[in-house]
Amino acid sequence: MIAVIQRVTSANVTIENNVVGHIDQGLVILLGVMGNDEENDTDYLVNKISSLRIFNDENCKMNLSVKDVHGSALVISQFTLCAETQKGRRPSFIHAAPPEKANAFYEDFMKKLRNQGVPIQSGEFGAMMKVNIQNEGPVTIVLDSKKTNL
Repeated sequence: MIAVIQRVTSANVTIENNVVGHIDQGLVILLGVMGNDEENDTDYLVNKISSLRIFNDENCKMNLSVKDVHGSALVISQFTLCAETQKGRRPSFIHAAPPEKANAFYEDFMKKLRNQGVPIQSGEFGAMMKVNIQNEGPVTIVLDSKKTNL
């Protein structure tokens, strides 16, 4: 499972010109589910993201988590994070989870993050969306649950 996390002052997602999710201070999380992902991949990312200290404290040091600053998360499913780009010029998505599995993991990720005390807004799985992000810093971090010692 791959997550691109952006620290934001505000963000929203629209579908067909309708805002379906909006947050102020917090994180935008673009989430890609791989075909070989398991529940422990979800648990790892939820625990890591909810406690990741990437918000500034009173000394302008990145020392606070999204929970510490009472921030929210805007979670967007993004299968293109699973792209294989080693060969040729067209990305292959052969390693991305099938839609049924990806949606189940996406929903489970949001439920578990919410259970960690992080308010959640989201896009719509499988929809064509426009995501507006006011990245603060900018701070952007990529996490891959397969590149850790789970």
